[in-house]
Amino acid sequence: MSTLRRKAMPVLAAIAALAQPTVAAPLLADGGYGIWLEDGQGARIRIGALEVGAGAYRLSMNDAPFTDQFLSMRPFKCLEGPDKMWCHVPYPYPNRHDLNAGPTDLEYDLLFVWKGKGDYGIDMWNGLYYALARDGSGLTGAVHEMNMDMLAVPPVAGDLRPIAPGDLHQADPDSHWLPVLRVLPD
Repeated sequence: MSTLRRKAMPVLAAIAALAQPTVAAPLLADGGYGIWLEDGQGARIRIGALEVGAGAYRLSMNDAPFTDQFLSMRPFKCLEGPDKMWCHVPYPYPNRHDLNAGPTDLEYDLLFVWKGKGDYGIDMWNGLYYALARDGSGLTGAVHEMNMDMLAVPPVAGDLRPIAPGDLHQADPDSHWLPVLRVLPD
Protein backbone atom coordinates (compact mmCIF):
# COMPACT_ATOMS: atom_id res chain seq x y z
CA MET A 1 0.00 0.00 0.00
CA SER A 2 1.38 3.40 -0.90
CA THR A 3 2.31 5.97 1.76
CA LEU A 4 -0.29 8.37 0.37
CA ARG A 5 -2.98 5.72 0.57
CA ARG A 6 -2.02 4.79 4.19
CA LYS A 7 -2.23 8.46 5.21
CA ALA A 8 -5.55 8.95 3.42
CA MET A 9 -7.29 5.94 5.01
CA PRO A 10 -7.88 7.53 8.46
CA VAL A 11 -9.09 10.75 6.83
CA LEU A 12 -11.50 8.83 4.58
CA ALA A 13 -12.77 6.80 7.57
CA ALA A 14 -13.42 10.02 9.51
CA ILE A 15 -15.29 11.52 6.55
CA ALA A 16 -17.38 8.35 6.19
CA ALA A 17 -18.24 8.43 9.90
CA LEU A 18 -19.40 12.04 9.60
CA ALA A 19 -21.58 11.14 6.63
CA GLN A 20 -23.48 8.50 8.64
CA PRO A 21 -26.74 9.77 10.08
CA THR A 22 -26.73 9.95 13.86
CA VAL A 23 -29.76 8.71 15.72
CA ALA A 24 -30.44 10.49 18.96
CA ALA A 25 -31.27 8.30 21.92
CA PRO A 26 -34.95 8.48 22.83
CA LEU A 27 -35.78 10.99 25.55
CA LEU A 28 -37.29 8.16 27.62
CA ALA A 29 -37.11 4.43 27.02
CA ASP A 30 -40.35 2.53 26.53
CA GLY A 31 -42.00 1.62 29.83
CA GLY A 32 -43.64 3.04 32.92
CA TYR A 33 -42.57 6.09 34.90
CA GLY A 34 -43.71 7.84 38.04
CA ILE A 35 -44.10 11.62 38.10
CA TRP A 36 -43.06 13.29 41.33
CA LEU A 37 -43.00 16.84 42.70
CA GLU A 38 -40.18 17.40 45.17
CA ASP A 39 -39.71 19.97 47.92
CA GLY A 40 -36.41 21.63 48.86
CA GLN A 41 -35.57 18.85 51.35
CA GLY A 42 -36.10 16.05 48.83
CA ALA A 43 -39.53 14.87 50.07
CA ARG A 44 -41.63 13.73 47.11
CA ILE A 45 -45.31 13.59 46.21
CA ARG A 46 -46.31 11.19 43.42
CA ILE A 47 -48.67 13.13 41.18
CA GLY A 48 -48.94 10.82 38.20
CA ALA A 49 -47.79 8.00 35.97
CA LEU A 50 -46.47 7.97 32.44
CA GLU A 51 -46.53 5.11 29.93
CA VAL A 52 -44.08 5.59 27.06
CA GLY A 53 -43.99 3.61 23.81
CA ALA A 54 -41.99 4.62 20.71
CA GLY A 55 -41.81 8.20 22.04
CA ALA A 56 -45.57 8.60 22.43
CA TYR A 57 -46.85 8.83 25.99
CA ARG A 58 -50.00 8.51 28.02
CA LEU A 59 -50.24 10.53 31.22
CA SER A 60 -52.44 9.53 34.16
CA MET A 61 -52.69 11.97 37.03
CA ASN A 62 -52.83 10.50 40.54
CA ASP A 63 -55.92 11.99 42.21
CA ALA A 64 -54.99 10.79 45.73
CA PRO A 65 -52.73 13.66 46.87
CA PHE A 66 -54.93 16.37 45.31
CA THR A 67 -57.97 18.08 46.80
CA ASP A 68 -60.82 19.44 44.70
CA GLN A 69 -60.99 23.23 44.80
CA PHE A 70 -63.38 25.63 43.08
CA LEU A 71 -61.33 28.77 42.49
CA SER A 72 -62.16 31.79 40.35
CA MET A 73 -65.27 30.02 39.04
CA ARG A 74 -63.29 26.95 37.85
CA PRO A 75 -62.55 23.52 39.30
CA PHE A 76 -58.92 22.73 40.12
CA LYS A 77 -57.05 19.77 41.59
CA CYS A 78 -54.66 21.19 44.17
CA LEU A 79 -51.88 20.02 46.46
CA GLU A 80 -51.95 21.70 49.85
CA GLY A 81 -48.57 22.81 51.20
CA PRO A 82 -47.55 24.61 54.35
CA ASP A 83 -48.06 28.12 52.90
CA LYS A 84 -49.09 27.62 49.28
CA MET A 85 -51.33 25.45 47.17
CA TRP A 86 -50.09 23.95 43.89
CA CYS A 87 -53.01 23.62 41.44
CA HIS A 88 -52.74 21.57 38.26
CA VAL A 89 -53.77 23.45 35.11
CA PRO A 90 -54.70 21.02 32.32
CA TYR A 91 -53.41 22.40 29.02
CA PRO A 92 -56.61 23.42 27.16
CA TYR A 93 -55.40 23.06 23.56
CA PRO A 94 -54.27 20.17 21.32
CA ASN A 95 -51.12 18.36 22.38
CA ARG A 96 -49.38 15.55 20.45
CA HIS A 97 -48.21 13.68 23.58
CA ASP A 98 -44.94 12.91 21.82
CA LEU A 99 -41.46 12.89 23.36
CA ASN A 100 -39.58 12.29 20.09
CA ALA A 101 -38.98 16.00 19.50
CA GLY A 102 -38.20 16.75 23.16
CA PRO A 103 -40.05 17.19 26.45
CA THR A 104 -42.27 20.16 25.52
CA ASP A 105 -45.54 18.24 25.15
CA LEU A 106 -45.07 16.71 28.61
CA GLU A 107 -44.10 20.11 30.06
CA TYR A 108 -47.43 21.47 28.77
CA ASP A 109 -49.30 18.59 30.44
CA LEU A 110 -47.66 19.43 33.79
CA LEU A 111 -48.55 23.10 34.19
CA PHE A 112 -49.40 24.41 37.65
CA VAL A 113 -50.41 27.66 39.28
CA TRP A 114 -49.74 28.49 42.92
CA LYS A 115 -51.82 30.46 45.36
CA GLY A 116 -51.30 31.45 48.95
CA LYS A 117 -53.33 29.37 51.39
CA GLY A 118 -55.29 32.39 52.59
CA ASP A 119 -55.82 33.91 49.13
CA TYR A 120 -59.26 33.99 47.60
CA GLY A 121 -59.42 32.73 44.04
CA ILE A 122 -56.49 32.05 41.80
CA ASP A 123 -54.23 34.41 39.86
CA MET A 124 -53.04 32.92 36.57
CA TRP A 125 -50.09 35.32 36.78
CA ASN A 126 -48.63 32.79 39.27
CA GLY A 127 -48.08 30.09 36.65
CA LEU A 128 -45.47 27.36 37.11
CA TYR A 129 -43.70 25.58 34.26
CA TYR A 130 -41.23 22.76 34.84
CA ALA A 131 -38.52 22.85 32.14
CA LEU A 132 -37.59 19.18 31.76
CA ALA A 133 -34.20 17.73 30.80
CA ARG A 134 -32.85 14.21 30.63
CA ASP A 135 -31.38 13.03 33.93
CA GLY A 136 -30.03 9.49 33.76
CA SER A 137 -32.93 7.21 32.81
CA GLY A 138 -35.54 9.84 33.70
CA LEU A 139 -36.22 13.56 33.49
CA THR A 140 -35.78 16.38 35.98
CA GLY A 141 -37.54 19.72 35.75
CA ALA A 142 -36.64 23.00 37.39
CA VAL A 143 -39.56 25.30 38.15
CA HIS A 144 -39.97 28.45 36.07
CA GLU A 145 -42.52 31.18 36.60
CA MET A 146 -44.86 32.38 33.87
CA ASN A 147 -48.01 34.40 33.37
CA MET A 148 -50.60 31.81 32.31
CA ASP A 149 -53.04 34.51 31.22
CA MET A 150 -51.44 34.03 27.80
CA LEU A 151 -53.25 30.67 27.56
CA ALA A 152 -56.68 32.32 27.88
CA VAL A 153 -56.68 32.92 24.13
CA PRO A 154 -56.30 29.92 21.80
CA PRO A 155 -52.98 29.82 19.94
CA VAL A 156 -52.78 30.55 16.22
CA ALA A 157 -54.03 27.56 14.21
CA GLY A 158 -51.28 24.96 13.92
CA ASP A 159 -49.19 26.47 16.73
CA LEU A 160 -49.03 23.61 19.22
CA ARG A 161 -46.40 25.35 21.37
CA PRO A 162 -47.41 28.94 22.11
CA ILE A 163 -45.23 29.32 25.23
CA ALA A 164 -41.95 30.91 24.12
CA PRO A 165 -38.68 30.78 26.09
CA GLY A 166 -39.08 34.52 26.78
CA ASP A 167 -42.36 33.77 28.60
CA LEU A 168 -40.50 31.69 31.22
CA HIS A 169 -38.47 33.05 34.10
CA GLN A 170 -36.14 30.86 36.17
CA ALA A 171 -37.62 30.72 39.66
CA ASP A 172 -35.68 30.95 42.89
CA PRO A 173 -36.09 27.37 44.20
CA ASP A 174 -36.09 28.61 47.80
CA SER A 175 -39.18 30.74 47.13
CA HIS A 176 -41.36 27.81 46.09
CA TRP A 177 -42.72 24.83 47.96
CA LEU A 178 -42.13 22.28 45.15
CA PRO A 179 -39.22 23.52 43.01
CA VAL A 180 -38.43 20.19 41.27
CA LEU A 181 -40.41 17.76 39.12
CA ARG A 182 -38.99 14.29 38.46
CA VAL A 183 -40.01 11.60 35.98
CA LEU A 184 -38.46 8.34 37.23
CA PRO A 185 -38.69 4.75 35.99
CA ASP A 186 -41.16 2.62 37.96
